[in-house]
Amino acid sequence: MPDHPSDSQLLERVRASDQEAFRLLFERYQPIVFRQALLEVRDTDLAHDIVQETFLRIWDRRSSLRTGHSVLGFALRIAHNLVRDAARHHEVRSRLAGDVPPPARPDSHDPSEALQAAMLHERILTVINEDLPERCREVFLLSRFEERDHNEIATLLGISPKTVANQIHLALSILRKRLRDYTLPHDRQS
Repeated sequence: MPDHPSDSQLLERVRASDQEAFRLLFERYQPIVFRQALLEVRDTDLAHDIVQETFLRIWDRRSSLRTGHSVLGFALRIAHNLVRDAARHHEVRSRLAGDVPPPARPDSHDPSEALQAAMLHERILTVINEDLPERCREVFLLSRFEERDHNEIATLLGISPKTVANQIHLALSILRKRLRDYTLPHDRQS
């Protein structure tokens, strides 16, 4: 399909400094990387900066890119590291400036509910970023955050729709297991 080159095809072209191929990769994965960064930093401007820096680093390292590896996984790893760096820098600046962070605005009037929701959100992000295997994380993010169907994901990643289904099942299984403490007692399965 000339209109939809695979990641491997695009990576080969990017390694040869093909800016059009890089643009196609950027357009393919920028929305996913942006949403993931936004989920972590909750600041649109910072999330855009992280995405720009992520793809700048990919371009700068283009000669060492390997076609057998996942572009999305590589981009998400870079973005996650940039998020951590940004958090560290913010923490240092806050400590030095003596800033007190503004209170979070809860969605409900019950502070314990808001705290539980925030803790669950943080735990979900941690599980997605740290506990899911790379391919599993990619498939899960494309499915749940990008709302792509199994065939679309299979085509994008060069895998079978059955593998997509298996990876989503694995991701959900890991999430259920890691989030067991956050489920209601009647939702728990033995």
